[in-house]
Order: sequence, then C-alpha cells, then structure tokens
Amino acid sequence: MESPTLSDLLLTWYDKHARHLPWRVRGKAKPDPYAVWLSEIMLQQTTVEAVKSYYAKFLDLWPTVQALAEAPSEDIMRAWAGLGYYSRARNLHACARQVVAEHGGQFPADEVELRKLPGIGPYTAAAIAAIAFGKRAVVVDGNVERVATRLFCIGEALPQAKAAIRVATDRITPQARAGDFAQAMMDLGATICTPKRPACALCPLSGPCQARAAGTMEAYPVKAPKAARPERAGAALYLRRDDGMIAVRTRPEKGLLGGMTEFPGTEWVDAGQYRQPATVRQFGRVFRRAPDPVTHIFTHFALRLDVYFAKVENEAAPPEGCRWVREESLLREALPTVFVKVAKAARGCL
Repeated sequence: MESPTLSDLLLTWYDKHARHLPWRVRGKAKPDPYAVWLSEIMLQQTTVEAVKSYYAKFLDLWPTVQALAEAPSEDIMRAWAGLGYYSRARNLHACARQVVAEHGGQFPADEVELRKLPGIGPYTAAAIAAIAFGKRAVVVDGNVERVATRLFCIGEALPQAKAAIRVATDRITPQARAGDFAQAMMDLGATICTPKRPACALCPLSGPCQARAAGTMEAYPVKAPKAARPERAGAALYLRRDDGMIAVRTRPEKGLLGGMTEFPGTEWVDAGQYRQPATVRQFGRVFRRAPDPVTHIFTHFALRLDVYFAKVENEAAPPEGCRWVREESLLREALPTVFVKVAKAARGCL
C-alpha cells in the first residue's frame, strides 16, 4: 500500500476540520463563481472576520454580477466604506461590468482570461479557477507562503522567495480537488501553522515538515527588513450648520480613496514640511483646532490630521465643491475610516 501524499494528508484533515465560511460550499454543491470572486476580492489584505458582514451585505444588495454591474458606483463605494483599500471597490464594479459586457454575465474559467479582468491578479485568478471551477491552479496567498516555506525550509527572503514558493506549491498541488487543496492550505496557515507558536502537534503535515524536524518553524518565512514608513500630515475641516448639516465633498475618482466622501481640508504633505496653526481661516470662517490630532496608517505611509471645526448659520451655502449632509447620516456616506475618526474628534468639540 502506497504512503499517502502531502495532498492526501491535507485533504483528509480538511474534510474534518475545514472552517465554515459564508462563501464556501460543502459536499457536492457547486460553488457560485460570482460569490467566490466577491469573497476573494474582499479578502485581499483584509481579515476573514472583517469581511463576513460586508460579504453578506453585498450579496443582499446585489445577488448577481448583473445586479452589481448595474448599480450606481456611489452606492458601491458607500457599501464598501470601512473595508479599506478602496481601489478594490472601483475594480469590483469595473470587473462586474466587463463580465456582463464581454462574457454574458458568466465569469471565465480560464486563469489567463480571468487575469484580463480589472482587479484580478495571479493569486485571485488562480483562486477563482480552482475554487469556483475545479481547475488545477497553483494558489499562493500569505498563509500558503508560510506553510510552504516551513514544509520545505525555503530560506530565501520574501518577496524574492515567491518564485521558489510557487514551484514548491505547484509540486504538491493535486490534479483533482485543487480548490479544496488551496482552501485547505489557507485553513492550515490560518488555524494551525500560525506565524507564532504554530500548533505542530495538531498539524496533518508535521511528519514531512522540514522546519518541524529542525525545530525552526518560527524562522519561516524569512522576510526582508521593512523600510521605514513615511509620515504625512495635513488638516481636515469639520463645518457644521446649526441644524446639524455637515459640509462634505467627493474625492477625485483616481488616486488614494478615489470616489470616497471626505471633509474639506489641506493636501497631505511630508510631516517635516507641515506647520500646525492654532486656527485656520477658510470659507470665510475661523476654524479652531481640536486638542488631539487623528492618526491613521495606510499601506505606504502614516498620516496625522489636525482636526479643525466651526459652526455656520442654517442659511449658509456649502463651500465650493462641497455639499451638506446630515450629521447622523455620515456613516451612510462612503466615508473612509480616517474621516470617521475626524468626525468623532470634531463632534467631541462642538
């Protein structure tokens, strides 16, 4: 009798211990490619727990790719608010429209064709092909990278090690059940083969794992030293009418937080070039500074925003480029987390 392969060991474990996630189907049910695609886009650089409620909301609002394609972009950005990495929402809408326009509302099953769609890179294309369509595809995310580098003691530092990791993962990916195998690798990394203190005693691959044999599990994956994160600074202006209306505007479609709602303010400049005034005169009003600035971490920089606030009479027109919205309706706007923080800081002063 032949010894079980790595994939056999892992799939046997997965059949018993797979996580129950809203976008997964079990048994003989066929996955919905739209649901798989939606979950994979949302899960990019975001935790499973953070995604669950957004996934349910999107499916409730737009149960098909056709419905999503026909939705106004501002509605999609509003529903996405708080999930971060907002270019994903813009690409989500563009991708839905392209699937409807060029593929009759059906996602292509081929990795090459999937990669032609907005917002779908190598990982996402492989995940959709494997999970939604049962194709043999090599799916490598952060969890898979950790499992593979430990299994085979891949000592090259990330990101340079990605090619070697892909080769190693390709070598153990089975022809059948490639989608289950990919999800099993992800589950293993998320629940057993964790970054710190991996539960090797519970791991189905502890026997063949080279790092486990050497006792060096936490040494993998090797990561190159991180560059220092630049710091930027600026000011946000919270202008409220006596009747509770707040001045907001929409950011340009292109660029960071594109198409999202914001409060007016200054450009975000290098923190060393920013000068913090005690008050700001803008829109014919004097804005006073809130005692504490707002801080927020983006992928490529850290931001500090001084929050300034002022009141105007009910009859005041909105500043140029702005519109009035009710303060209690702000969270129904496409308001990014950084500006949710601004609103909270300003409301504590008014």
